[in-house]
Amino acid sequence: MSRPADPAAHAPHGRAAPTRSAKLGDFTIDRGALRLIAMAPVVGTAGTAAAWVLLQLIALVTNFAYFGRFSTAAVDLGHSPLGMTAALVPPAGCLIIGLMARYGSEKIRGHGIPEAIEAILIGSSRIQPKVAVLKPLSSAISIGTGGPFGAEGPIIMTGGALGSLFAQLFHLTSAERKTLLVAGAAAGMTAIFGTPVAAVLLAVELLLFEWKPRSLIPVATAAIVAAALRPLLFDAGPLFAFGGTVDLSGPALAAVIGVGIAAGLGSGLLTALVYGFEDLFERLPIHWMWWPVLGGVVIGLGGLVEPAALGVGYDSIRALLAGHLPPADVLRLLVVKAVIWSVALGSGTSGGVLAPLLIMGGAMGALEGTVLPGGSGVWALLGMAAMMGGTMRSPLTSAIFAVELTGNLGMLPALLTACVAAYAVTVLLLKRSILTEKIARRGHHILREYIVDPFELTRVGDVMVARVDTLPAVMPVEDAVAFFTDEAGGPRHKSYPVVDAAGRPVGMVARADVLRWTMSGWPRGTTLGDAVSGLPLVTGHPDELVGRLADRMTEADAGRVPVIRREDGVLVGIVARKDLLRVRARLRTEEMERARLLLPGQR
Repeated sequence: MSRPADPAAHAPHGRAAPTRSAKLGDFTIDRGALRLIAMAPVVGTAGTAAAWVLLQLIALVTNFAYFGRFSTAAVDLGHSPLGMTAALVPPAGCLIIGLMARYGSEKIRGHGIPEAIEAILIGSSRIQPKVAVLKPLSSAISIGTGGPFGAEGPIIMTGGALGSLFAQLFHLTSAERKTLLVAGAAAGMTAIFGTPVAAVLLAVELLLFEWKPRSLIPVATAAIVAAALRPLLFDAGPLFAFGGTVDLSGPALAAVIGVGIAAGLGSGLLTALVYGFEDLFERLPIHWMWWPVLGGVVIGLGGLVEPAALGVGYDSIRALLAGHLPPADVLRLLVVKAVIWSVALGSGTSGGVLAPLLIMGGAMGALEGTVLPGGSGVWALLGMAAMMGGTMRSPLTSAIFAVELTGNLGMLPALLTACVAAYAVTVLLLKRSILTEKIARRGHHILREYIVDPFELTRVGDVMVARVDTLPAVMPVEDAVAFFTDEAGGPRHKSYPVVDAAGRPVGMVARADVLRWTMSGWPRGTTLGDAVSGLPLVTGHPDELVGRLADRMTEADAGRVPVIRREDGVLVGIVARKDLLRVRARLRTEEMERARLLLPGQR
């Protein structure tokens, strides 16, 4: 056997020096992203149109169900002429939704965001065309007949479905389809609320599961297009304009943190309620199609107690911010909304979670504001954002969302404080959020921590074995067979690089090759170089990233790969699968191993 020179002779401290030939950069974006950026305005326009259609459908169903007229005018359900019989409207609507889910698509059940996440992570970002039609229709029926839901979850699912369908018309990768799916979702959210920055942040925190220019730029483009088109279809300006403020100096900071902690605890309670009721429904001896009807009964009864708890509830949000509601009315709104929302959502009715979270968080904040200085509206806004940030585990999105909703940039420091406090409580108390728990119950695990891939930070030269056992290319095949089968010679590797006289690898020989030669024979005089020549050989370079080499090893199903110098192709090391695992082990050590680096008395 021969051994090539130690690569330490070619780089300081035994590590391979990086060369410019690797052509590495901060990002992996290429010109292919231009195609996605060009597609994004189309998706953004479609998402905006879908949002307008959804809101019109909700208004139309509401007017027909509670007032018996075909109109899209804004109405107050408390003024419905139906009286006590209005309690029958939600069960009727929920019955229609149950039938649509059973005979149309089960994917229309629930609040939409988990379904979008599942399509992204598990379904190769492909959404069926019928979902794009049935989801907004079922949500319009649900909310229009009194369902205590928001429109953002359905529009995220609908906008995502339109983006996915558009992407499926072209020859794109799963990752590229994901980008257009999320672009449609961000556009829909922007059109509904007028919050393009928050929509992009929501895409990053909840849907993309990455932060790459390839995906971020098209998603932002779609949101910007939606923001530009929104004044043509909706009222311009912030949806809930608010001018209050809070000074974080002194006791006010503790109060803001307290509001965030309370919202975090409330988030945990709401999540437990939703899935507790879902578990109760699953124990019922009836088909799931009938569950929404039972949820509709609870909605109808709750509407008799507090009509403001029905529907999207934008008027309730405005009233909470304005401080117009007495504490007794706020408490009733909070309790009724929490009960009917958690029961209805647990039953599988179609609708979103964001607007209800704003109402319930705002009600909690308004109640806290009765004993805190500055007016209840300020604390209602902080409660809204904190409840959203804690429940959805998206503190940055929630803080910016509240700023864009109200047009109040001065509240940003306090909003961020409250949202982070709520976020800290929920991530410490609950393993899953209200969004990911549903996916986990379907047998899928989701990790929402974004970390840098250690394979993209480590070079091959850092993990390769420098002293390599090799076999010469001139070795006769019969000698190679004897070498592998000679038990007295000590343990053997599963495979060896075959090198020429200059130390350049010409192939790999493995035990499987020897077994094949033993069974089938070989021409007399055949050398190892002859036997392995012409076969594909995967190689690496000391200066390239481990991730690139790992990709090639996976594609070729190669267990051991020679590492060669770029300039002359001479073998300088070898990488096996166990060497790749050491990269993961190094990351775990950095996460788990604690050490005191500065001892007492040292400077």
